[in-house]
Amino acid sequence: MMSEKRRAEIEAKRAKLAELRKARADRQKADAERRASEGAGPSVARRDVDDLVSALIGPGSRVDSAVDSPVSSVPGTPSLGQVGLPGPSTLSLSGRLSRQSDVTSDTRLSMGTTLIHSQNGATENVIEREMTQRTIPDLIDIEQELFELPQKERVIYNKEVQTMEIETEPVAVSEEEIRERIMREREAAEAERIAHEQELEAESQQLDEEIAQEIREMTEEEKLSIFSAPEFLDFVEQSTKIIQRALNDNYDYIRDYTIGAESGPEASEGRIKCVCAFYDERYTKNRSITDIDWSPKYPELSCASYNKNPAALNEPDGIVAVWNLHLLERPEFVFHSQSDVLSVTFSPFHSNLVFGGTYSGQILLWDTRSKHLPVLKTPLSAAGHTHPVYAMQMVGTQNAHNLITSSTDGTVCSWLVDMLAQPQETLELIHSGHNKTGEVAITSLNFPDNETTTFWVGTEEGNVYQANRYDRAGAKAGLNPYDVYKGHAGPVMGVHFHPLVGPVDFSDLFLTCAVDWTVKLWRAKSLAKPSTSVTHVPPLYSFDEADDYVYDARWHPTHPALFGTVDGAGKFDIWNLNHDTEVPVVSTTVGSGKALNKLRWERKDGRRAAVGGSDGRLYIYDIGDMALPRESEWTDMQRTVASMTGGGGGAYANGIGDDSARIMAGR
Repeated sequence: MMSEKRRAEIEAKRAKLAELRKARADRQKADAERRASEGAGPSVARRDVDDLVSALIGPGSRVDSAVDSPVSSVPGTPSLGQVGLPGPSTLSLSGRLSRQSDVTSDTRLSMGTTLIHSQNGATENVIEREMTQRTIPDLIDIEQELFELPQKERVIYNKEVQTMEIETEPVAVSEEEIRERIMREREAAEAERIAHEQELEAESQQLDEEIAQEIREMTEEEKLSIFSAPEFLDFVEQSTKIIQRALNDNYDYIRDYTIGAESGPEASEGRIKCVCAFYDERYTKNRSITDIDWSPKYPELSCASYNKNPAALNEPDGIVAVWNLHLLERPEFVFHSQSDVLSVTFSPFHSNLVFGGTYSGQILLWDTRSKHLPVLKTPLSAAGHTHPVYAMQMVGTQNAHNLITSSTDGTVCSWLVDMLAQPQETLELIHSGHNKTGEVAITSLNFPDNETTTFWVGTEEGNVYQANRYDRAGAKAGLNPYDVYKGHAGPVMGVHFHPLVGPVDFSDLFLTCAVDWTVKLWRAKSLAKPSTSVTHVPPLYSFDEADDYVYDARWHPTHPALFGTVDGAGKFDIWNLNHDTEVPVVSTTVGSGKALNKLRWERKDGRRAAVGGSDGRLYIYDIGDMALPRESEWTDMQRTVASMTGGGGGAYANGIGDDSARIMAGR
């Protein structure tokens, strides 16, 4: 890089030198032209003076000859200096013409006689001669130096010189002389070529010497100062990411499209494929994954939260790693926390923001445009959470949205994204029927689609409750103690409502999973008919296939009858209720069989699923064509739910929640 820069500088200096030489040549040429024009000046002036004199004294006359020779051939003709003209005007021998200004232009000289004085002045003769009238010009005062140009040499050629013939005899040139001449020419050309090459070599050596003076071995201190510079580190970080993304691209650049395509081992119906497993020895060693989320804007980005590494005391207790499907060896971003991060979510309205809930109760906000540390965080005070935050969800619209968080002390807080100093709202979920304490230990939380006020929470006691953020018709803000969704025998680990997609609305259905090895399907009770006494709402169906704690259950984002579960035995199960309600359609053991904590589907089309657990690895699975629903899936799902409720022949025919079967017109 330095050598190219040095060569560019030398070329610039050469160009500048050439410009200076050209400017000097132009100045010399201009000076020569100026001197030539000054040398030609007097001759032009001389011609102008001759023309003026000729106009004054008549053509054919010279001033210098008028002094030495008579004007006329007539004997006794006086010289020019002796002619008396009327008026005071005279022409001196020095060539200067002077005249008084009072002579008018209409003065006429008319002479019939001429007086001629003899040399001795004794006699005067009168000669009668006819003289023609002469007009005296109107003269002006002019002073001009008269120069006499040297006479040009006249060269005369006679006929003999011009026509003389010179006979030349052809000189006989021998073959040896011709060879010697050719050899001399060749030797001269070769010597010129060698001299030119030597000149180029000398110039190249000079450039190399100048470059060598600029290039030198840096000292260890200089190397260390460069390697530790933040600009250098940022450059290496960004450039290596770009290179690794290109290397991880699985596109076949030498594919021949003229050959018939062969069916590869792509995921198809009933088969899933592990795309990759994200793991970094530096950041995720001895850590467990506590939560997962997909980016709402970039389908290749996913994030995972981790707890502390007990073997590394100098590392941050909690981290959040953002992984890229095109960058397999290391995370795209790594964020630090002073406490274990238990929950994480991308902001659906700001693709650069990542929120995290910690074991200490703090809510942290990281920005991908910033460094590792959070840009905002909540204070450790009673105004917010003081217990572990296991659940959070962003609700609202682009212009009006809140972050809803819940902790195990029964506190639910609503936060504005740009102000985490204190919560906008705080809600205490209290159940009066509890024996020792009235608080409800929240382990999971979820809002139905298009709902921002009413939500459902799973608790450590195994029950699911419905709660309201605000007072509404027939219900007060806080926990609804009358409708108790009772079915699990242990802490509820996950709650998830059916997404609002397709022609039929199943958004009143939700799944729960617990440490009692079961997954249960529920129908949310209508908000228009709240209970006035304690009512136990039973589940619609219970899936009892698991052999260990079921840590998460999630509906598929596009397929109405598909959902997935992960358990403590390391199994990832995919259920299709339209095919079978007793066993999953696909069951696979992930990794080494260690416990899986979380499952998240890709937001766009649900073709990929991210699962993670206690081994600290984030696995990405491709479920293939199972993610593509047929048109009849919604009507089949209606029949499946109707059969679960014991009704038959129609959707939700048992009447328990007939107001919930809403066919969405126009969808």
